[in-house]
Amino acid sequence: MSAYLVLIGLVVLERLAELAVARRNLAWARSRGGVEYGRRHYPWIVVAHVALLVAAPAEVWLLGRPFLPWLGWPMLAVVVLAQVLRWWCVGTLGRQWNTRVVVVPGMPLVHRGPYRWLRHPNYVAVVAEGLALPLVHSAWLTAPAFAAANAVLLTVRVRVEDAALSR
Repeated sequence: MSAYLVLIGLVVLERLAELAVARRNLAWARSRGGVEYGRRHYPWIVVAHVALLVAAPAEVWLLGRPFLPWLGWPMLAVVVLAQVLRWWCVGTLGRQWNTRVVVVPGMPLVHRGPYRWLRHPNYVAVVAEGLALPLVHSAWLTAPAFAAANAVLLTVRVRVEDAALSR
């Protein structure tokens, strides 16, 4: 359990780093006339991600979920690969990357890095991590609960983002 808490703590630190980058990029975008879209759904995304980071270790602790090596190690690999993909997206988009949907007028769409193959590769990372992180320590209830909430949120988010980017 303690190793799992360390993993959750590392993911929390990663999220805080994301928020710091996003805050800096938001200030840059706003200084260049950036417009934010989808403000109403953003708090729900935050709630879902905080809930994931609280519910997974709580389920492990409260329900005595075991670490199953045949499941835990591959899921840990997925979590690590999701982080690699996420930060590849952040690096590729540079100042245009954000946790919010912000469009700077006149900025071109990015078609390099993972965006060569996928329109929304960051969301692939979010989905993969959201399923895998709880399953590292067999939190069987948290994984599908987050996946379902995330599916609803990403449906809204992708629509908002696609509409904003097409303007």
